[in-house]
This record gives sequence, structure tokens and C-alpha cells, in this order.
Amino acid sequence: MNREEGAGRSLKAWLQDKYCDNPSEQCQDTRLHNAACVGDMDTLRNLLQEERFRRCIDERAVWCSGWLPCSPLRIAATAGHADCVDFLIRCGAQLELVDVKGQTPLYVATENGHLECVQILLRAGADPNGSPHNRSSPVYHAARVGRADILKELIQYGADVDVNHQLSLRGPGSSPRSLTSLASCPLYISAAYHSLPCFRLLLQAGANPDYNYWGKVSQENFPRGAPSCLLEAVLRHGCDQQFVQLLIDFGANLKLVRGEPYTEDRPRISVNPAALQLYKETKSYPHSLSNLCRITVRRALGKHRLSLACKLPIPPRVLCFLLHKQP
Repeated sequence: MNREEGAGRSLKAWLQDKYCDNPSEQCQDTRLHNAACVGDMDTLRNLLQEERFRRCIDERAVWCSGWLPCSPLRIAATAGHADCVDFLIRCGAQLELVDVKGQTPLYVATENGHLECVQILLRAGADPNGSPHNRSSPVYHAARVGRADILKELIQYGADVDVNHQLSLRGPGSSPRSLTSLASCPLYISAAYHSLPCFRLLLQAGANPDYNYWGKVSQENFPRGAPSCLLEAVLRHGCDQQFVQLLIDFGANLKLVRGEPYTEDRPRISVNPAALQLYKETKSYPHSLSNLCRITVRRALGKHRLSLACKLPIPPRVLCFLLHKQP
């Protein structure tokens, strides 16, 4: 915004002009947005009995308590008003309408930890992967804050547990981008914040234990000094041996770790001694035959068909072993 454009104008007015669906003079009535913000169901019901409010149910306006131009559904999902979210959806609000950051209602419900809103949005058909215009995703954020309950819901509705969705280009004839940083991976962020339940859920759902990505990996473009794979990242973040054991059980390639995770020139790295010892011992011995069989079968199924494993003609105990679940 140049100086002339912004002179004598408030930021709120500028955002209205730039991002609202209608000119600012038609966006003055934000009663629908304000009711969604405070969870006022009575006002929402009364307003949406009128045709003019039903027509603007998806209008993005700069509402009373914020700066970003948002739809009423996006506002209700942010505030965690599950009854308002459900009502707005039943009145025809668009599930995938994004704000200027590319955030969907499902993403902001996840971001703010509103499990019931997440469940309502997913049941209504919201895309569990969020918007391709947002560099983050609901899965990534749930993993970052350790919300295993929300992550489990997203996985149940088919969310991609790897970063393939975020790195895939949407243009016709285009190819997916190469992975150049582990920082964008849900597995990495769950390990960095030591969230073992999220880490386990992602692996059980078929996440790649080496890079959390099944496309091309460009290690030469990784940031200088960054870990070369998820196992090295887990060791360097001081995670306990349960993280290492999970990666081993799910078939991580131990040879991808470059040298020792701790060296004298990197004194800030604090490796868990028990985790490091487990890594060294496992590296000296091959996988058991049973674990190799499990890894092979899971990879043959692929992450998108793991949920169909229960239909295989195998004993329940073997099925639990295959899915890494307690019998």
C-alpha cells in the first residue's frame, strides 16, 4: 500500500476495499459476522431468516473483533462455536472458502484446538488437507501442537500424513517439487516438540519414516547443518528411545544417518544417550524376519489402502501386528 493510498484511511477500511467480495460501502452490515464471533445463535437464526443475509452468508468482511476479512463460518470455527459452525453449514456456508492467508475453516478450527468444530466440518465434507494455497496444513498444525485427538480425526477422514499434498503442484502437466527441508514434515515437527502420540499416529497411518515424503528428495539443497533424515532429526532433538524404536519398527533406513548425530563442532545438540545406544545396537544387527515381512506388506498396501487391511484373510493377532496395534 503506497502512502497516497493509505493516507487518511484506516487499515480496516483498506482491507475491506482490497479483499471483501463487495465494495466497502456494501460491507458495512457485519451483524452476521459479529454473531458468529460471539456465538450468538439466536441472532444467527433471526438474521438468516432474511433473504439478504442468506445471500451474503459467505461474504468476507472485516468484522468487529479482527482485521482479516473472513466469512462467518471461518469466524465461528476460529472462536470454537460448534453450534454456530453446524448451523452455518446447514444454511449453505461454503466449507472451503479461504481467507487472505489461504486458511480454511477446518484449518483455523485445528489451529485453535476446537475438536468439536473439526469433527463437524469433516463430517460435512471439508477437505482434511486444507487449502493448497496455504503453506501449512491441518495435519501439520495438529502434529506441531500435539493434538493427537484432532490428528486422529483428520487421518480418519483421509488426510495425507506426508507432505506430498503440500509439495504437489496444481498446474496441468506440472511435476511435484523436491523435498528440500524436513521442517515442513509433520513427523519432523511432532518429534521436534516431543509429541510421541502424534508421531506414532502418523507412522501407523503410513507416513514415510525416512523423509515423510514419497517424492524426490534433494538433500543437496537441505539447509546447511540440517539433519539428513528423520532418524537423525529424532536423535539430534534429544527424543527418547521410543521415537527411535518406532522409526526402526516402521522400516527407517538406518544408513541414511550421516556420521555421529553429536560432534564437537555442534555442542548445542543434546542426544538422548538411551536413544543413541538403541540406534547403534540396531545398526549392528539386521531386522527380524517378522518385522521385515510387516514392513514389506505395509509398503505393498500403501498408505491409502492400510485401512483395508482388516479385510485380509489373516488372524486378528497377525492383523494387529501388521497395523502396529495392541491385540
